[in-house]
Amino acid sequence: MIHKFTSDNVNVVIDVNSGAVHVVDKIVHDLLDYYPKHSQEEIIDKIGNLYSTKDIKEAINEIDTLTKEGLLFSKERYIEHFDKHKGDPVIKALCLHIAHDCNIRCQYCFASQGDFEGQRSFMSSEIGKKAIDFLLENSGSRRNLEVDFFGGEPLMNFNVVKEIVDYGKAKEQQYNKNIRFTITTNGLLLDDENMDYINNQMHNVVLSLDGRKETNDKMRYTINGGGTYDHIVPKLQKMVKLRKGKNYYVRGTFTKHNKNFAQDVLHLADLGFQNISVEPVVAGPEHDYAIAKEDLQLINDQYDYLAKEMTKRNGSKSAFNFFHFNIDLNQGPCVIKRLLGCGAGAEYLAVTPEGDLYPCHQFVGNKKFLIGNIIDSSVDTTLYNYFQEANVYNKEKCDECWAKFYCSGGCHANAYNFNDDIYKPYDIGCEMEKKRIECAIMIKAKEAN
Repeated sequence: MIHKFTSDNVNVVIDVNSGAVHVVDKIVHDLLDYYPKHSQEEIIDKIGNLYSTKDIKEAINEIDTLTKEGLLFSKERYIEHFDKHKGDPVIKALCLHIAHDCNIRCQYCFASQGDFEGQRSFMSSEIGKKAIDFLLENSGSRRNLEVDFFGGEPLMNFNVVKEIVDYGKAKEQQYNKNIRFTITTNGLLLDDENMDYINNQMHNVVLSLDGRKETNDKMRYTINGGGTYDHIVPKLQKMVKLRKGKNYYVRGTFTKHNKNFAQDVLHLADLGFQNISVEPVVAGPEHDYAIAKEDLQLINDQYDYLAKEMTKRNGSKSAFNFFHFNIDLNQGPCVIKRLLGCGAGAEYLAVTPEGDLYPCHQFVGNKKFLIGNIIDSSVDTTLYNYFQEANVYNKEKCDECWAKFYCSGGCHANAYNFNDDIYKPYDIGCEMEKKRIECAIMIKAKEAN
């Protein structure tokens, strides 16, 4: 299987199974509409009015060579690796819901403004420490582990965050492990003290901001209904400056209200934020901010514009890195990640303040997906296997999709929320992801040249 496209005057051909990416002349790009189903004579007859016979024959020879080398129309090669991967649960990452409460109210919040449709509550240090033990004891031979502090708003329970980090750093040495901590915050409670701690102890920090003031304040407001932009921006700027090159992302959400979201990304870049992620909202059609199929063309145009602008700014003071345009064409993710993606429900679990285990933060509160509890270290192996089997080979829609080894079948939570089945990907999300992948590859091609 191959996929070909043209973006910003760059002609690209992807060999899906091998992962090979080729930047080609227009003649090769056009010729692949007919190769290999048609003979050389038939191809000459079809495009001979556009190119000379000599050039067509040379292009066919080039394609023949790439095919023989396994770089075009190659056979599937991953399934045997996946079969070997199956076995007992091995946990590599936990998302600790340190606070089921929040100090702002986001209109599109999937967690019902932080309480996950339950009691507002905070994780105790005892539950957090048990979660660390659970991770260390169930991580198998995997040495590098991850713990994400999530909410609600984690800074509302920051003393417990610190206790858990201290405990984790002490325990990891006993197990010869390395735990990398991350925290996600809306920034409202950032101050000099917790900024210093985060910058010293957290491998990564995710800072929430949607973009321009009018965009942000329409969807993200204080408990009293006021905008959050003016309160948060100076704190986020200070935080990033103090990071001094350490990992961070400013993460936003775009909705139907700001389909020109490229302007929000560029606004964040102009504020001095170099690492940016602005995600499409995921919401049902009953919400006026939900993205619909008729919005996709404009959204895809925005991704095209953003990719061109990112390329144009590369190397300048206003350069930025857009998360969804990150792609490694040399080694890329490991085979298992290509097939399973984030590993939710299998390698990645979320822990509630009460210690309940769910496949990820977006499933929290849905008792159908309660996997176990860290208090007694229980794991429902039936649910574990259900998620482990949710790979691209078991999703019918993915079978003929060129992007399957890049997106790994998409988000399980989005699939379930829209189709009531984690094995049926969310259509709108698929279309946006394919566009982002094309933009990312175009950027790489431009950089290479």
